[in-house]
Amino acid sequence: MRFFSKKLSKEDEELRNEIMKTQMALESAYSKFENVVDPDLIDSYIYEVNAVQLRYKFLLKLAKEKDSDMSLT
Repeated sequence: MRFFSKKLSKEDEELRNEIMKTQMALESAYSKFENVVDPDLIDSYIYEVNAVQLRYKFLLKLAKEKDSDMSLT
């Protein structure tokens, strides 16, 4: 992926860090979900996983848009 292989601007570096933090949050949410038995906690972690997935999807879309914008110039 060209976006992460070049010298990044401060804004791009922040986006990359947010993506990495979100990946870790997603792994954590999945781990919590897999290790609970209480129905209320299961529901809570389902919401958490869904929220983090949406954030991750948004950040990847943003990165992809930035990458395509950079290739146009």
